[in-house]
Amino acid sequence: MTHRTLPVTAGIHHVTTIASLAQRTYDFHVNVLGLRVVKRTVNFDDPGTWHLYFGDATGAPGTLLTLFPYENGRQGRVGEGQFSRVAFAVPLSSFAFWIERLLTRGIRVEGPSLRFGDRILTVHDPDGLTYEIVGTGYAAALPGWDGGSVPAVHAIRGLHGVTLHEPAAADGDLLLRELFGYSASATEGDTTRFIAAGEPGLGKIVDLRRTSGTERGTGGAGTVHHVAFRAADDAAQALVREAVVAKGLGVTEFIDRQYFRSIYFRTPGGALFEVATDPPGMLVDEPLATLGTTLQLPPQYEIRRAAIAAQLPALESAEVA
Repeated sequence: MTHRTLPVTAGIHHVTTIASLAQRTYDFHVNVLGLRVVKRTVNFDDPGTWHLYFGDATGAPGTLLTLFPYENGRQGRVGEGQFSRVAFAVPLSSFAFWIERLLTRGIRVEGPSLRFGDRILTVHDPDGLTYEIVGTGYAAALPGWDGGSVPAVHAIRGLHGVTLHEPAAADGDLLLRELFGYSASATEGDTTRFIAAGEPGLGKIVDLRRTSGTERGTGGAGTVHHVAFRAADDAAQALVREAVVAKGLGVTEFIDRQYFRSIYFRTPGGALFEVATDPPGMLVDEPLATLGTTLQLPPQYEIRRAAIAAQLPALESAEVA
């Protein structure tokens, strides 16, 4: 471990998942979950693929769900070495609204159930990834986006947390504690809840599920590609990178992702972690009023704009109430 004190993360910056059909996943997140599309761009490492960002009105860290939709891509399998669930925060008073909304749209709902005192509805995205709608005390104090298919008072506020599924012998708990300042709060069955420092809020929760003999996960549609944790700035991110190197884990160099800067590394259990800076944010290349409405490309791809746009699957933006 590095001798330097690490900055404590404010929690999760974003979650990136893998989908198959772009239009289908777009429709689900916009027209069922009511999320705002805050960025239409491409996978910077594979510019023939959409990278869609969903979030709150401004696409703030802690609200961001991003997707790589690979048209007719292979189906993944959720298992050890992966993040297996993504939880969204809504006000406690919105629970009945969400049950009715999901059922009237033909979405199979499991629950309500309780975990660590949270009231939860479980649903699945079109590719089978497990989502949870979690009623929280803090969500009502946060503004809901008023421009979508869900009334602002009931809107998803952002990410509540994630579940990390690791082999029993892995040391993901040490990484959460030593790199990000999480602390264990309670255990239920094979799952321990870790909470980021500070007041309750978006992206503070990582539920670490420990099992033995479970199949390892495989990447593909219906799985989480990675989870990014917040770094306040470049200096904070650099300190985390030093600590990752000191622990003997392989880590990337600093990568410019246009809306944040990133480093990536895998836990000994196999899960892919990212550390992403809060700045510069989603407004760096388009105004708030039209956020997420047109294709945005990083400078290195602008010369290929016409060709890239032509090969991307069509994406209609019609919304329904």
